[in-house]
Amino acid sequence: MEREKAIVVQNLSRLFGTFKAVDGISFEVYKGEIFGFLGPNGAGKSTTIRMLNGLLLPTSGAGQVGGFDIVRETESIKQSIGYMSQRFSLYEDLTAEENLMFYGGVYGLEGAHLKARIDELLGLVGLSDRKTEFTRNLALGLRQRLALASAILHDPPILFLDEPTSGVDPISRRNFWDLIYSLAERGVTILVTTHYMDEAEFCDRLVLIYQGKIIAQGPPRELKLTVPEEILAVYADRLDEALEVIKGLPGVAEAAVFGEGLHVAAGRAEEAEAAVRQALAARHIVVRRLERVPPSLEDAFISLIQRAENNRQP
Repeated sequence: MEREKAIVVQNLSRLFGTFKAVDGISFEVYKGEIFGFLGPNGAGKSTTIRMLNGLLLPTSGAGQVGGFDIVRETESIKQSIGYMSQRFSLYEDLTAEENLMFYGGVYGLEGAHLKARIDELLGLVGLSDRKTEFTRNLALGLRQRLALASAILHDPPILFLDEPTSGVDPISRRNFWDLIYSLAERGVTILVTTHYMDEAEFCDRLVLIYQGKIIAQGPPRELKLTVPEEILAVYADRLDEALEVIKGLPGVAEAAVFGEGLHVAAGRAEEAEAAVRQALAARHIVVRRLERVPPSLEDAFISLIQRAENNRQP
């Protein structure tokens, strides 16, 4: 049985003057899926979101959201989706409850139904005991949860989250993702943009976008398998200096900071390991640990970007 499609994008492009912010992208999102849009800042993620939710017309291409056309039926799309932007569109001089009352009126909710829905959502996002506080006095993680509540107040079947955890501490990010999972379990389709690799791991499927183009898509576990090199994890003193030394070694395809160490991609791990140890020892840099590890999503992303750059060069 074929899965129902919630979002369909076909060869979508958007130009700003001569600059192509989004360049002929195509993908599909299934109902109830958590779909990640992963890429660095300026890759075209937010522009794509704005085209899909009816805020920006495409230059070319086509798309449907919830069965509605993104060019001809933008008002219908706006009524059937929830949208949470990076800036958390909240009124800081209103209380948490008053913000939800305001957005309920925007969505045409009223009376006992609106009151019941507000109480339900304040409980869902853990703000029942903070509902009378002014929004400006809430911590960033709590404002984030309130913004999510305002985006789903009208019970939309499709939810767009544009960099929803940017600037939020790791614990609040984890709690926020617990809320996303609970919504997906209820059948809500979620498209989330992010540049956090650990968040991307939480998605059912991902699109990797770079300079306006899709360079890969699929489940996180499959994208990791696209890394052609072996990965060495290097934990050493004077990490910045160690990185520069390792980058210059023959046989090293890529090296980057990863957590408290370095990830080094090499075609022949055994030879690279010996070369790394020798080069760092020559600079009197102590290697505390060096081991082979499976490729991470970040390794895959770096590898795919490097391939995309190589393909661009004449």
